[in-house]
Amino acid sequence: MGFLRLLVRIMSRISTFRSYQFVLLLAAAFAVVAFYYFGSERQNFSSTTKRIKQTQASHNTNRNDADLTVDTRLLHTAGSEEQDVDVASNGYGSRNNKGGDQHYHALMMFTKVDKSRSLQDKFRVGMLSMVKHGRFLDGEVLVLHFVCDQASQELGEKMLQEFLLDATFKYEVLFHDVVALTQKLFPIVEAMQKLFSAGSGAYYSDSIFFLSVAMHHIMPESLMRIVQLDLDLKYRTNIRDLFQEFERFPPGAVIGIAREMQPVYRHTFWQYRKENPQTKVGEPPPDGLPGFNSGVMLLDLAAMRASAVYNQLLEPNNVAKLADQYRFRGHLGDQDFFTMIGMEHPELFHSLACGWNRQLCTWWRDHGYGDVFQLYYRCDGPAYIYHGNCNSPIPDD
Repeated sequence: MGFLRLLVRIMSRISTFRSYQFVLLLAAAFAVVAFYYFGSERQNFSSTTKRIKQTQASHNTNRNDADLTVDTRLLHTAGSEEQDVDVASNGYGSRNNKGGDQHYHALMMFTKVDKSRSLQDKFRVGMLSMVKHGRFLDGEVLVLHFVCDQASQELGEKMLQEFLLDATFKYEVLFHDVVALTQKLFPIVEAMQKLFSAGSGAYYSDSIFFLSVAMHHIMPESLMRIVQLDLDLKYRTNIRDLFQEFERFPPGAVIGIAREMQPVYRHTFWQYRKENPQTKVGEPPPDGLPGFNSGVMLLDLAAMRASAVYNQLLEPNNVAKLADQYRFRGHLGDQDFFTMIGMEHPELFHSLACGWNRQLCTWWRDHGYGDVFQLYYRCDGPAYIYHGNCNSPIPDD
């Protein structure tokens, strides 16, 4: 073989080198032998690399499409002083379901929080008040979902370590990749995004702000119910009580939501109201249709999947038809869509008491609607959740 002739030639010159040079030459000879030996085997370096890549490709292909969760999860057992960081097998807590725990799912949008001190402060108020009042039974777990970008997730992990420190209940924290969710959402909500966004590049123009509209298509069928919450909330009661509102849904209802507490839609539907002077659209409660506010929403995903009426309303032609019928263009994302279809199909909605989303914004009072403002803003009964929308200050306890 070629390497034997090379080895003989090297050995014949050994006498002319110093001992350390001999060692170097010997090592080189063995390297040559190793190269030829391994090169003759089926499993060389190139084939091994190819096999690894094929395995990775197979893994990515076989991933559950619904698994859109970043692979960190905070777990907490009531009474435990430690929080374990684990790798999530999926985004919905099924791995910890062996003991038959009942899971209460709540989702919050958590994008660009790293760039906004205001959002961070609101998040602090919301989470600390949720923990303060939160009480769950043995065998119940609060699952907190956050839709976020990478930078916001890193910040959120640090903040939650502090905010959840005093929790007396079991919880799980899951982070969802905003890019992956947006890619799935866009084909479904593209038509309504053009009708109910403030314009290209605006905050609500991103598809992700229509997540609630199509969440039943995005989340796996094993997830039956979820509550979606804004960050600028302050909880004044046990959040578990909010989930009990699901049991009050009338037949056919798919979403629980509170009314809008400003004359927003009195203004937005101005043309339809002008053409239909007897309409209740945009009129204040109790007899009018003031529209909805999406700060607190209960989404019965199973009912949304089963509702032929609701899913037909998502079709682009039907969205455009309703928008034309009501002469409606909005700028508040999912809230506008729910308001519009609620004018035509109120049976799809369970009306939450205003105390579950006690909105504090008074902007419209000072912008042309002072004479009727209080008709919308009034909320009798206790305030369970304060909503500091349009950066309104939230009262201290």
